[in-house]
Order: sequence, then C-alpha cells, then structure tokens
Amino acid sequence: MMNRGGGIGTRMGDGEEIGTKFVDTGSSIPRSKFGNSVHSDPNLSATVAAIPRDEVFAHRNSSASFTSHASYDPNRMSCEGSPMTMSPWNQTGAGSNFPWSIEENLPQNGLIGSLVREEGHIYSLAATKDLLYTGSDSKNIRVWKNLKEFSGFKSSSGLVKAIIIAGEKIFTGHQDGKIRVWKVIPKNPTVHKRSGTLPTLKEVFKSSIRPSAYVQVRNRSALWIKHSDAISCLTLNEDKTLLYSASWDRTFKVWRISDSKCLESINAHDDAVNSVVASLDGLVFTGSADGTVKVWKREQQGKRTKHSPVQTLLKQESAVTALAVNTSGSVVYCGSSDGMVNYWECEKQLIHGGVLKGHKLAVLCLASAGNLVFSGSADKTICVWRRDDKIHACMSVLTGHNGPVKCLAVEEDHEKSKDGDQRWVVYSGSLDKSVKVWSVAEMAPDMFQMAMMQQQQQYQRHMGSDADSLPSDGSSLASENRAN
Repeated sequence: MMNRGGGIGTRMGDGEEIGTKFVDTGSSIPRSKFGNSVHSDPNLSATVAAIPRDEVFAHRNSSASFTSHASYDPNRMSCEGSPMTMSPWNQTGAGSNFPWSIEENLPQNGLIGSLVREEGHIYSLAATKDLLYTGSDSKNIRVWKNLKEFSGFKSSSGLVKAIIIAGEKIFTGHQDGKIRVWKVIPKNPTVHKRSGTLPTLKEVFKSSIRPSAYVQVRNRSALWIKHSDAISCLTLNEDKTLLYSASWDRTFKVWRISDSKCLESINAHDDAVNSVVASLDGLVFTGSADGTVKVWKREQQGKRTKHSPVQTLLKQESAVTALAVNTSGSVVYCGSSDGMVNYWECEKQLIHGGVLKGHKLAVLCLASAGNLVFSGSADKTICVWRRDDKIHACMSVLTGHNGPVKCLAVEEDHEKSKDGDQRWVVYSGSLDKSVKVWSVAEMAPDMFQMAMMQQQQQYQRHMGSDADSLPSDGSSLASENRAN
C-alpha cells in the first residue's frame, strides 16, 4: 500500500467540523462563511455549493510562522500560478475555441470509473493489492475488487473515520473513539470477522483497578489507554509493528500490533489532532486544529517505547488538516484549512521548501507515491503534483466529484508501469457518497507543458490557415516586392 498520508476526519477549530471536529449547526453553509478570503489564488472567484456545515471548516486567516532553522520566505512558491488558472481549459484568449488534442504517445491522467453505493458519505479508504476498503458514516466497511463490490462488514461503533491494513489485520477508527480489529477468514476471503478492539477488554479491566491509570480529560477521569473522543487518523510505522492513532482528544497513542497493547499516550496538541504519519528513522509527525505541525522521535528506553518532541515545524492560525510523507522520508507535506500545502525537505534537518497553491478551499487529505503527491480538497478537486529535484509542478487537476474530497489512497499500477514511466491507481472518496478511480502516469506532461502545447497547436493551425489563403501563383509576393 503506497498511501503515505493520513486518512482524516479533521477538526478545524473554532467549534465547527468537516468530518472533522466541529459542532453540527445546520445543513448548509452561507457563502459569506468563505467569501474570497479562503482562496489560495486571488484570481479565483468563489463558487461554493451547499455543503453540510459539519463538513466545512471555519476559515481562519493564515499567518504562518515557521520554526525550522532555515529562514522562511512567505513568497517562495513552488508553483506560482494556480493550476486552475494555468489550465488550458480555462484559457480565454484568441483561438480558445480550437479543439485541443495532445500527442497520442504521451501518457494521460484520467478517470477509470466510479464506485457508488447510496449509503453515506465516504470518510476513509485503504487499498492493498487488488482490494479497496471504504468506510462511511453508515457504519459499513465495503470491500471492492476490480471496480465491483466484493464484500462488506458492519461495525456498531460509529462512522468509519480511518482504515489501515497491516498484513492480515484491518484496523478501523471510529467516531466514538474506538479502534476495531478485523481479520479475513482464509477459507472464505469475502468474510471479515471482528477479532478485537483497542484497547482490549483485558487491558481495560487491568487498568481500571489502578488509580494511576486514570487521567483528567475535560473535567472527568478517563483511562489513559482509551481515546475519549473521535479517532481522526491511523498510521503504521515502517515495519508495520506499531500502530499510531490520532484523536480529537488532543492525543496520539502508540499500539503494539503483536499483542494489541497500548505502549504510550502523548498529549500532543492544544486542540484536536487531525493527522499522524510515521516516517523513517523513528520520526513521527502530527498536525492539529491548533495550527501546528510537530515532530516526534521514537526511542527505545529499555523495554519502554518513548516518543519525545523534537521540533515544531509550523505555527499558524489555519487548522492543519492532513499530513503525508514521501516514500523515502525526504519530504513532509502539510495541508491546511486555508487551501495551502506546505512542505519541508529533510537533508541534515527539516527545512521549509515552499508552498503549493492549487485549491480554492480547505485541503482535506494528502497522499504521496513515487515522485507524486496528491491533495484533495473541499473545492471538490484533486491536484496532482510532481516533484522534480526540489521543484513541484502541477500535472493535473482531477475533477468529477460533486462534494468535498475527503480521503485518498494510491496503489502502483503494476500492469501499466514500465521503466521510466511509473503509473498509479488513485482512489478518491468524497462526501458525494462516491469513490472515483483514476489512472495517473508519473511522466504525463504538467499543466504548463499542456498549455504550451495547446498554444503551439493553435499557432500551427493559424499559420496553416494563413498559408491556405495565399494565391497559388505567388502574386502576393510579387506585389510585396513591387511595393518595396
């Protein structure tokens, strides 16, 4: 599974949520809630459809401060123009009515198909090999194979906000703060059986009789091994021996998969933890509705696993909604409620690399695969970014959803990938109750290249039409010579 991003149910702060942590205050959101202030590009106008208020973050003006050792230049953009304005489909200059085509031998990005089952908004995805798991607010987990429903199972534990797969185990995180563990029956792979809960009943019983196992959470006592609010994200460490769970209770917890034991609970932030992602060398990154991104280091102290704070990468007013780390662990991406994607490059230390501007509204999910990073947004689009050395270019803006894009998963397309042209299957889950499946080629031309190709083709057509209008006897040239 190549999805190195957190599947989020995000909290945005200021009391409202987008599958996130907010108070449900109505079924629609007035236009003035966003206005133009939430846009990442001043040239874009607001077109906000009616979206359930509990699915949209309250906007907070961004005034980011970066605490890495390198200086931060707020004007440093990896892609200065928004991909929406760079798109050849949005060009309005002369000749824009020409049909646009591209060379057939160039790889293309496009929609493969849609998976629709009218039973709830899609909040979580997980892909492995030829299977796709989807979680919704219907409490059902559906399993899909070759774009067809393969299996399904139901939890009584609230809407499914996160799914992650570790070998033969499937972990699901829920709105009620519980983590369920499922196993596939080997003799019948369509059957999934619940094999446990985190924390286990045994651990809960043992802890409940020890006064030291209780902590104060919002003016009440609770066991430290239990989340006291919704699970927002699940992730695994590199060797898949540890499971990390992030929660709106402002903590993240560390679980040993082999025996389902909770090893540690960290009070990480001043507001809901929306995303957690584990990287190489024992590094763990957390992002919160309090506007910060923090770095933690995992160390073994005797028999104990201990996570210590290392660095705060970001402090801003806008909520941090999603995190992702590339496969090599060299780049960390952070999506925010202001529509921006910040990223840091890890050399000897983490240094701020720039900001990707491609969305009108909040970034709700991120995923990384190969040299690509994908950002899904409340503006119903998915931006595909390609990293070349230290520069990011927007390859495509994938459109087709009728609601906010809430979650992403990416798997390598082994059938179509070849040397020099790696291809990916991208799954996007939306609050329009659908999952869309996309084919993305790493070597596809970016949007700037496509716009240049369009202009060149239009120019060639224009020159060709001029040549056709010239007299065949060369009288035009003769007249020109006489005039001179």
